[in-house]
Amino acid sequence: MVKLARIRPLLRLILRLNESPHRIALAFATGVFIAFSPTYGLHTVSVVFCAWVFRLNALALFAGSLINNPWTLVPILAATVWTGFEILGSPQVETVYWQGLGIESLYEQILPYAIPFFVGGVALGTLGALLTYPAAYLAVTTFRSRRNRARAESGQLPPRLGLS
Repeated sequence: MVKLARIRPLLRLILRLNESPHRIALAFATGVFIAFSPTYGLHTVSVVFCAWVFRLNALALFAGSLINNPWTLVPILAATVWTGFEILGSPQVETVYWQGLGIESLYEQILPYAIPFFVGGVALGTLGALLTYPAAYLAVTTFRSRRNRARAESGQLPPRLGLS
C-alpha cells in the first residue's frame, strides 16, 4: 500500500513547479482524462505525447494519470463499462464463458463490451478532468498564497528562477 508520506514529496514538487496554476491544473486534469481513457497499455505513451504536443508539464500529467493504478484498475474498469452501458442504453450482454475459450470465441464474447467500454471511458475521463481542474487550480493557488504569505512574514524574497 502506498503511504501518504511517500506521495507528499511528489505533491509538493508539483505544487512548486515553475508554471502558472492554470497550466499545472490543466496538465493534471489531462492526466486524469488519460487515466480513464480506454487506451489501456498506452497511458504512459499518451502522457508523453500530450506533454510534447500540448507543451504541458509531464510531471503533473503523469501524476494525474496515476489515478489509474493496480489498486484502482478494477473499479475504474467496472465503472467505465457500466457507464458506457448506461449512456448507450444497451441491454446487458451475457457473461463471458471461459471454458474452451479460444481467440475467436474470446473476440465474439468481448466484442459487445467494446463500444460501451470506449464510450464510458471517454465520459468518465471527461467528467474526471472537469472535476479535477478546479480542485487542482485551487490547490496550487492556495499553496502558493500560503507560501508567499509565510515568506513575507519571515522577510524572505521568493526565488526568481526554477522550482520555488
